[in-house]
Amino acid sequence: MRLPRPSGRRRPGVKLPRPSRRVVVAAALVAGIAAVAGPTVYVAAQTDRHRYAAAAVPAAPVAIVLGAGIRGDQPTPFLARRLDVAIDLFRQGRVRGLLMTGDNGRVDHDEVGVMAAYAVANGVPADVIGKDHAGFDTYDSCYRARAIFGVRRAIIVTQNFHLARATYICRQLGVEAFGVGDDTAADWPGPTRRYQAREVLATAQALLETQVLRPEPKFLGPRERILDRVLASETE
Repeated sequence: MRLPRPSGRRRPGVKLPRPSRRVVVAAALVAGIAAVAGPTVYVAAQTDRHRYAAAAVPAAPVAIVLGAGIRGDQPTPFLARRLDVAIDLFRQGRVRGLLMTGDNGRVDHDEVGVMAAYAVANGVPADVIGKDHAGFDTYDSCYRARAIFGVRRAIIVTQNFHLARATYICRQLGVEAFGVGDDTAADWPGPTRRYQAREVLATAQALLETQVLRPEPKFLGPRERILDRVLASETE
């Protein structure tokens, strides 16, 4: 018995419905949001147990205060609040010294000098204040805290919207950092919204720098010894 030969014609396959343009656009939008927001969600989750209220944060030798701009010889409101939080930590005995880190890239813009003067005016002895004049961004500040000032354990102080990224960067660069944020940023909604938006891209950059590139800061330099006395207990 001879089997019939195939005719050579292909049987029509089952056609799946093509997604509508609206579905495609919605899927692309969801994927885009996930790609952009993913680093922020990841960093927040990684640092959740390392961020504290000031009253509950573990003690550490120093508080690292990140710069946030100056106006003449006065700190901006954001920076003043960071300094107030750090000064309170010092008064409570949760830290024994402060590391001021910020931008002194120009002779007429001494952010760190303004920060130190503010702390001294509020009762912090000058000899327990370290000054990092080349902390041009959060990555450089954390890198230099470890490499130049020898900080291994610290409380890092900034605004809440910046806290997860700052804590994450410091911990990835070898500083056992505990974050304490200032929660008064809502008093300045305009700038706060701009900074919150900026954090999305900055957090993605932080992952790239800490996990892949590991660049050296713009400036390194010799070891600074001013905080050695307050750091001594770390090795005792």
